[in-house]
Amino acid sequence: MRKILGISALLLVVCVVTAALSNSFLSAYNLENLIRRTALFGIISIGVAFVIVTGGIDLSVGSVVCLVGCGVPWLLTTHGWPVPLALMMAVVASVGIGLFHGLLITRLRLPPFVVTLCGLLLYRGITRGFTRDQTVGFGAEFKGLRLLSTGEIPIPFVSGFSIPAPWIFLLGVAIASAVFLNRTVYGRHLLALGSNEQAARFSGINTGRMTMLAYVISSSLAGLGGLLFVLDVNSAQPVDFGNFYELYAIAAAVLGGCSLRGGEGTIVGVIVGAALMQVLRNMITLVTTHNNIEFAIIGAVILSGVVADELVRRRLRRA
Repeated sequence: MRKILGISALLLVVCVVTAALSNSFLSAYNLENLIRRTALFGIISIGVAFVIVTGGIDLSVGSVVCLVGCGVPWLLTTHGWPVPLALMMAVVASVGIGLFHGLLITRLRLPPFVVTLCGLLLYRGITRGFTRDQTVGFGAEFKGLRLLSTGEIPIPFVSGFSIPAPWIFLLGVAIASAVFLNRTVYGRHLLALGSNEQAARFSGINTGRMTMLAYVISSSLAGLGGLLFVLDVNSAQPVDFGNFYELYAIAAAVLGGCSLRGGEGTIVGVIVGAALMQVLRNMITLVTTHNNIEFAIIGAVILSGVVADELVRRRLRRA
């Protein structure tokens, strides 16, 4: 709870500072765009959080976003697939990637870093191959489908402001994830696995199955995020679509209280962390002329989160 309060206070401070330095920050257009981006990145960040809770890491998120985000419009517009069949293929691909990662990690005992790093290269390479590096998109078609991401829900009694549709998906994912992680046996098993894998195994937990479940959740939410991202922007280039999104997701999870050592994390904290990352990006765009320092800030955020986690653990051990 202290971590959530701390990151929430930091988010508030950054918002106040940005609003003071830029008049555009509190405009309806900017706030709606900020909320939309927070929802989209919040979805993939929750998926990564499940893996981090088990003590693992998933570096393939951005490439899964690219695979689904480019693959769905490619199937619909280039090959004329029906919408339900294309969406089903996206689900199968996303779940299959998670199972593939889980099997390599649990059966062959390969390090998660190596497995998902190879996935990062593999899935983007596959996407660039079948699209031949060409931009894909929906054009003027599939307007109804695009409403899943571009749609807005008006707020009663508030003029000129709406809630972007992706927040409905984020809310559903967040509630389901929070209930699963905190109110079910399997959620407690995931936390126990991250705290001490050997102890969890000796207590009768099927650690291999739990690890596979975490990677399936991560890749599935990355696939959902990839679909919503491409529906939002309408087109994607396989060479850079989803680039470094795994870093935003990991940073949001770490800022939100997920320990990279495993065994600790909250869904609410992850969402607040995702919001902070997007506000920081927005501040860089609105306040400074140095947009190229964005990745430096992401690196500093992840490093500060790891350092803070280590300091807290040391203090708890001394106590």
